[in-house]
Amino acid sequence: MQTDDTVPAVSERLDRAFQALSDSVRRAIITRLSSGPATVNELAEPFAITTQAVSRHIRVLEEAGLVTRSRDAQRRPVHLRPGALEELTSWIDRYRLIHEQRFRTLDTVLGALADADTSTGRKTKKE
Repeated sequence: MQTDDTVPAVSERLDRAFQALSDSVRRAIITRLSSGPATVNELAEPFAITTQAVSRHIRVLEEAGLVTRSRDAQRRPVHLRPGALEELTSWIDRYRLIHEQRFRTLDTVLGALADADTSTGRKTKKE
């Protein structure tokens, strides 16, 4: 059975997105874009790198489908694609929820064992 992350197109998108986000400059760009569109020059301001280097980072983010560029007269603002981030968080949440359920089940079992020990008069390590 194939899950969403084993379908080749989805898997490739996830690979590109996670690889793009593995760089701290690109993560900072995503953080900045979460508050609204910005130009390359605006995105380059906080970094001690050239605007050409920032442009290369933006290109990686574009190829990963995380950002887009538009034309606004002389400006070419970069925009965050929230849907792409939602796909990543959805993938992460699916596995987080599975493991949280397993921990809740383990907590229930351990609680039942502790109750059984208490009712039979055995001392547990907590006592």
